[in-house]
Amino acid sequence: MTTRIIAVLIAGLFAGASASALAQSDKIWISVGDAAYAQLQKVAPQVQARESRASFAASAGQEKLHLVEVDEQQMLALSAAVHRKLRRCGGFMFHASEAAGIAALSPAKDQARTAQLAAARPSYVIDQQSVVNPMLTQMQASNIGQTIVDMSSYANRYYTTNNGVNASNWLKQRWSTMAAGRSDIAVTQFTHSAYPQKSVILTITGSDNPNEVVVLGGHLDSINQSGTSETTRAPGADDDASGIASMTEVLRVMIASGYKPRRTIKMIGYAAEEVGLRGSQDIAQNHKANNVNVVGVMQLDMTNYKGSVNDIYLYTDYTDSAQNSFVGNLITTYLPTLKIGYDQCGYACSDHASWTSAGYWSSMPFEAAMGEDDPYIHTANDTYANTGSQAEHALKFARMALAYAVELGSDGAGVTPPADRTETYTGTLSRGQTRAYGPYAVAANGSFRATLSGSGDTDLYVRKAGAASTTSYDCKSDGPTSTESCTLSYAANGNAYVLLNGYAASSYTLTVTYPPQ
Repeated sequence: MTTRIIAVLIAGLFAGASASALAQSDKIWISVGDAAYAQLQKVAPQVQARESRASFAASAGQEKLHLVEVDEQQMLALSAAVHRKLRRCGGFMFHASEAAGIAALSPAKDQARTAQLAAARPSYVIDQQSVVNPMLTQMQASNIGQTIVDMSSYANRYYTTNNGVNASNWLKQRWSTMAAGRSDIAVTQFTHSAYPQKSVILTITGSDNPNEVVVLGGHLDSINQSGTSETTRAPGADDDASGIASMTEVLRVMIASGYKPRRTIKMIGYAAEEVGLRGSQDIAQNHKANNVNVVGVMQLDMTNYKGSVNDIYLYTDYTDSAQNSFVGNLITTYLPTLKIGYDQCGYACSDHASWTSAGYWSSMPFEAAMGEDDPYIHTANDTYANTGSQAEHALKFARMALAYAVELGSDGAGVTPPADRTETYTGTLSRGQTRAYGPYAVAANGSFRATLSGSGDTDLYVRKAGAASTTSYDCKSDGPTSTESCTLSYAANGNAYVLLNGYAASSYTLTVTYPPQ
C-alpha cells in the first residue's frame, strides 16, 4: 500500500544529500484529502492548496481534495505527520503537472463516465455455483506461498531499480509460461514513460462479450523506508507479493479447469504504486481514453496478515457501494465461514483509487482493519517468515477473487470447463504378456490419469511422445499387485499411450480419464 511511502521515497532517493541539494530539487504536484492537508498545513504552513474541490467519490462524503506543490522535505514531513497523528495510510496521488492535477480533481468527468456506463452496470446476480465451487476446491495456500517466496527473493522491487525491472520481467515470464497453449490468453508489459519498471497485464479475451472487461489488480513494486538503492532490502512479501500471489493462484486454477469467460478478464501487476499510484493511473487513464468498458475492478493489496478479528475487510471510501455489496454477497455465498468487516482507508490508499478517479466501479478488500495491518511493511522485515511462512489468509482472498472474476466474467451461463472423458477396459494377462491402449488426445492444461484394479500383478506404463514400453515411459507404476495409477500433466495438446504388462497372471480393470481435445 502507499502507507508510509513518503519516508521511504525521501530516505532512498535523497539519502546523504545536502540541505542545499534538497532545496534545489524539483517540486512535484500531489493531491491529498482534507485530513492529510490539515497535517501538511501544520508541518509546512507555507504550502497552500493551488486548487480545492469536492471529492470525486460520493463514498468520501464531504471530504475535499487539495492540489499542492511540494518538495521532498515537505512530503517527508507530511508522511510522518499522517502516520503519527492520523494513524492511517498517508495516501496521495502524483500528478505530472498542475493541469493534470486539476483535471484529476474534477468530479464532472466522473459523473459523465458514470452516466455513460450506467446501462452497462452488471446485474450482480450470483449464478455460477456449478462453475465456481469445483474451482475453489483446487486452490492451495502452498502455491500462493511459493509465489510470495519467489517475488520476495529480489533485493527489492523499487520502480527505478534494475531489481524492479527484473521483477516485472519475471512476472511476465511466469504468467506467460502458465498461459502457454491458450490462444485466448495474452501477456504483455505496459511501458511507462517516466521510469523503467513496466506493469504486467494478462488478458483472457472473452468469448461472447470481449469488449466488456473485468480487472483484478495488485502492485508488483516494493519499497523500504531506509533507502531505495539496488541493494536495499525491500522484500515486500505482504506488500504486495501476497496480492500478486493470490491473483496468480486464481489464474492457475482457471487455466487448469479450462475456464473461458464470456467477458474479458484482465489481471494486472501495477508498477510504481508506492510512489503515488503512478502505474495504475497510467493504465486506468489509458482505458478511459480508449473508451474501454471496464465493468468492475478489484484491488488485492496485502492479503496475508490477519491482524483483525474479521477475515476480509471491505473498504467503503473511494470504492463503489453497489459492487462492494456484490463482493460481500460473494463471500457469504462461497465462503460462508468467513467474517466480513468494513472500514475506510482514506484518499488514494491503493491502486483502486486510480480506477475510481477514472469513473470505474472498484472494490478494495483488505487483510485487516485500518491500523491493524502488517506492521512490517516498507521495511526489510516484510518477509514471508513474518506471516508465519504460510499463506492461509491469502488463500481466502484468492478464493474470493476467483468467485468475483468468474461471476462477472461469465455474464450469464458462462462457458463451463470441458467435462473429462472416462473410458474403462477389462481383460486378463498371463505372465510376460503385454497389452497397449491409446493414443488418447489430451487437451492443453489438463491431466491424463490411468488407474488399475484387479487381481494378480499387472504393471502400468504411460508415455506422451509415443507408444509406451517397459523401458520407455513418462510414468510407471509397478507395485506387487494390480492396484496401480499414473498421472501426466499437459501444458499443450498432446497424446497419451498406455501399456499394461503382466508381471504375473492377472485380471484387471483399466480406467483412463482425461479432457479430450
